[in-house]
Amino acid sequence: MTRIPGLPVSPGVAWGPAALMLQRHPTMRYGIPAADVDREIGRLDQAREVSATQLRAIRARVAQRAGADLASLFEAQVLMLDDALLVPRARRIVESDRVNAEWALDRAFDEFCAVFAEVGDDYLRERRGDVADVVGRLRRNLLPASAGGVRVLAGLAAPAVLVADDLAPSFAAQLDPSMILGLALETGSRTHHSAILARSLGIPAVAGAPAVTAQIRPGTTVLVDGDAGEVVIDPAQDVVDQARSRRARRVASAGSAPASAPGPVTTADGVAVRFLANIERIDEIDAARAAGAEGIGLFRSEFLLAGRAVEAFDEEAQYRVYRDVVERMAPHPVAIRTFDVDEAQIAGGGPGEPDDGARAREAGLSRGPLGLRAIRLSLGHRAAFETQLRALARAGRHGAMRMLLPLVSSVDELREARAALRSATRDVGGSGPRTPAMPVGIMIEVPSAALTVDLLAAEADFFSIGTNDLIQYCLAVDRTDGRVAGLFDPLHPAILRVIRDIIRLARPSGREVALCGEMAADPGALVLLLGLGVTEFSMSPAAIPEARELVRQVTMREARRTAVRAVSRPTSTDIAALLAARFPALASWPAGRDGRPHMEGPS
Repeated sequence: MTRIPGLPVSPGVAWGPAALMLQRHPTMRYGIPAADVDREIGRLDQAREVSATQLRAIRARVAQRAGADLASLFEAQVLMLDDALLVPRARRIVESDRVNAEWALDRAFDEFCAVFAEVGDDYLRERRGDVADVVGRLRRNLLPASAGGVRVLAGLAAPAVLVADDLAPSFAAQLDPSMILGLALETGSRTHHSAILARSLGIPAVAGAPAVTAQIRPGTTVLVDGDAGEVVIDPAQDVVDQARSRRARRVASAGSAPASAPGPVTTADGVAVRFLANIERIDEIDAARAAGAEGIGLFRSEFLLAGRAVEAFDEEAQYRVYRDVVERMAPHPVAIRTFDVDEAQIAGGGPGEPDDGARAREAGLSRGPLGLRAIRLSLGHRAAFETQLRALARAGRHGAMRMLLPLVSSVDELREARAALRSATRDVGGSGPRTPAMPVGIMIEVPSAALTVDLLAAEADFFSIGTNDLIQYCLAVDRTDGRVAGLFDPLHPAILRVIRDIIRLARPSGREVALCGEMAADPGALVLLLGLGVTEFSMSPAAIPEARELVRQVTMREARRTAVRAVSRPTSTDIAALLAARFPALASWPAGRDGRPHMEGPS
């Protein structure tokens, strides 16, 4: 039995046989029954034929443009396909070891590389790159480009724990909880979109587990503890028994919890607090309603792309989706965020797609949080932005829709986006003296916006504090990098002060300020946010019931007193100690809910 520590990113515990996915090229590794051997060999043979056809076509084009010498490189790659150490070897591995085609190809490539490493000739050793190129082509042809990792996951014959080096949000959004028991990831953090999606799907998950894919073989029994943040390889029977008991208690507790009345919840001293839902998929609306959400505070429209180029998602298709969301959530408001993607994603990668960093750089495309992304990209990619705006303007006629702009950093960006919306509204015949304008809000995610909320208030109709990005930009911590995940600290005094100042700067204008992000799903942080003046929250549907119940147990008076003290504490450790002293019940939250007294701390 081996224990691998990680970050608890989605609660619960699960165990079962491991299925491996290497997202960087993506490869799924799992065993197959004897009846599927011929199918997997057929997939290998088909991938080889397609690859050979592609390489011959490339050779012909290169010969025409650059001459026969360069074209011969691709003739050599055609010959590599039939090398006894590559595809034929992969076929034998499928037959002997009963593993899927992708895994067999990886193993054949590893063996091939080991042989080349022993060769003394530098020239021959360097040919490893040519073989890697061929193997990469075979991998792509084993998996149709349009299907992505979802097609790979469809090959699972039984429920499994998914072990991956990384998991793109576009893949995570399409996981089937009946087949994926739990997630063990090498990268990521609690605020990574894949972790958020795991929580919304109710899949236990651990992220930041170092080298987990190298330590686990497909089929090995793995236990994922999303509460403690631990991955256990080959767990002992008593460990599984304890996990089974914990899961049974959780299910029983959820079943005995009193139903939450719909509508606003109030603190113990009568202050109204609203909860809305963050969603990526239309099928989450029922869960949002059941959780007590009073609207959709964030609909992440970029997840609709799902690996398609934005041009392929036309106005009519977008209009139907946005209208469906608005009508199904009526009469509650729906805030739809415009595409929050970078250049590579808008060209067809989808949000968080893996691997394509090198390809993006070769194409001169910007990737990453500080590049050409979100509102900057929308304003520079006007055709796609205007298509989305027209779809939003049309859908807005069918209910209480609001538009939310991501990563705004200046008044100029906001003004330009509003002008584009007015133009799009006129294009679809939606403007007029009796036509109410669609409210336009902005995400407060970067320091420049946080420091100029009073100036932005003259142009914005409402604000949404995006804590996931705001924290990473204020603290210079990439929230997708597990190596620095421990520095992503919602209780850092700088973060509390920034949020306090946003509320203060917005107050004179009367503009509504909501907080959108996973920070509020933490009980201690939620208490502090109430004390800082936040009374509207948007979070994943799964987090709403507990948050609503916690609010009922807290007095706003004590939350304010605690927040005043917290912003003067020098470290997050000191702030956590303050919370523990003033609200000792937080340590066991949400356990023991029945009969808990109001969490009124000392004065």
